[in-house]
Amino acid sequence: MFRHDIIIVGGGLSGLRAALSVKSADVAVISKVHPLRSHSIAAQGGINAVLATNDRCEDHAFDTIKGSDYLADQDAVEVLCQDAQGRVIEMEHWGTLFSRTDDGRIAQRPFGGAGFPRTVYAEDRTGHHLLHTVYEQALKKGIKFYDEWLITRLVVDKGRCCGVTGYNIPDGIIEGFQAKAVIFATGGYGRIYKHSTNSVINTGSGCAVAYRAGAQLEDMEFVQFHPTTLFGTSILITEGARGEGGFLVNRNKERFMKRYSPHQLDLSPRDIVARSIQTELNEGRGFEGGYVHLELMHLGKEKIFERLPGIRQISIDFANIDPVEKPIPVRPGQHYSMGGIASNKDCETSISGFFVCGECSCISVHGANRLGGNSLLETLVFGKIAGENAEKYANSHGEKELPEKAIEDEKEKISGLLERKVGEELFRIRDELKTILDEKSGIFRKEQDLTIAIDKIRELKMRYGNVYVRNKGTIFNQELVNVIELEGMLDVAEAICLGAKARKESRGSHFRLDYPIRDDNNWLKHTLITFTPAGAQIDYKPVNIKMFPPKPRQY
Repeated sequence: MFRHDIIIVGGGLSGLRAALSVKSADVAVISKVHPLRSHSIAAQGGINAVLATNDRCEDHAFDTIKGSDYLADQDAVEVLCQDAQGRVIEMEHWGTLFSRTDDGRIAQRPFGGAGFPRTVYAEDRTGHHLLHTVYEQALKKGIKFYDEWLITRLVVDKGRCCGVTGYNIPDGIIEGFQAKAVIFATGGYGRIYKHSTNSVINTGSGCAVAYRAGAQLEDMEFVQFHPTTLFGTSILITEGARGEGGFLVNRNKERFMKRYSPHQLDLSPRDIVARSIQTELNEGRGFEGGYVHLELMHLGKEKIFERLPGIRQISIDFANIDPVEKPIPVRPGQHYSMGGIASNKDCETSISGFFVCGECSCISVHGANRLGGNSLLETLVFGKIAGENAEKYANSHGEKELPEKAIEDEKEKISGLLERKVGEELFRIRDELKTILDEKSGIFRKEQDLTIAIDKIRELKMRYGNVYVRNKGTIFNQELVNVIELEGMLDVAEAICLGAKARKESRGSHFRLDYPIRDDNNWLKHTLITFTPAGAQIDYKPVNIKMFPPKPRQY
């Protein structure tokens, strides 16, 4: 068994920033992949912060809350926006090479839903630069890493977290990690959908493990669909492309965003643009196959080479299109998880000693719809807070032994999967899950579809009870990893659909065709889902309204 004061699960920006904030405790980071393969590296467009003298934190907070369709907790948003400048300057001092203006200042670009161009960027590879920076700092500090471990269980004894169990992917060993405090920074769950910009590692395993251990899941029905993913591959085409002046057109060469959002056009919040594109496709104004065009040609070769080199390379490599000369075919795709493990602005959960940060958490700074540029900011702001508060907890609480039975139970469970000789094949259950979510719980939803999805997911959960693994080996058995994670994917999918069916209104990314109006009187509240042996239990809690009371949408 391994022992540390603080265990951080997840090696992306949130997890690494949490580790860097620990000063006086023994900390270790467990990651399913090498940290530089974490999904944070795929973030392209930028990170929001108030840097200009004619911008204000209050304006950043208002844009965030308005963009969230007023479901964000405003005390947490206040923390996010006030700490933004410090975190960006910190990253610059640590070595992040942000793009610059001609006079040497850190450059900022416009992003959707923002009233000011406050998105700091490093070309169109911002996440890449940030992740490398924090990883370098982690190496400099000598932080202990356990790479290629899949966490299978959060161990809770009498209401207090005492560690985790993990499966070592390279050799198949199952071991325990005892800790005074545990932080989950495990990322999102986009890969439960068929069309997603997410890395294949984003299965929601952290959310699922915490859920089974007794932590509540919050606002899971709010799933963000990015308006522009590359047709055919679902690779992200950054909002920064529109921030630099790119625009969308349908097959009639019409800039259709004039019809849906005449004031903000192509830089409306993501939920608005995604629904607009999908409406164009549904009503037959898309190109054959199901996409619209993102035009960048008018920006000129020099600007594309300077500001959007990654997007150009992606378009060439994966679509055989040079955006300097031709438009990029795009369509909406699942992109981000606003919901996650319920926590407060101090990153504390309902389980003593268990903290969360990043996309796996729901703090909730994004509410019903995240603004572009706020996710990278969340990782740094709340990663730091999670690490500081976990350290305070660890330094004020004694060790609590991780029961050997927890490890033995996990060994028995995995042995049972490997010993089964026949049964249901992994890929059939997984593919059916992805298809049903795309078709019945996507951009547009209605009760009949959500009922079908819930029934199907529950059928798949029954079939999972008979799943088997063809590969019986112990060395890098990725099939076994996928089977273990599939159980959690089914739990997460059920939580999304249950919350979506119960919420009889449209708000942010959650759009009900049968309830198209936002209903603040009945639904200005957070959804909470708790795991019980009898099934998922739904409850609600109020939204923190501190600065800005809800107003009707005007875009």
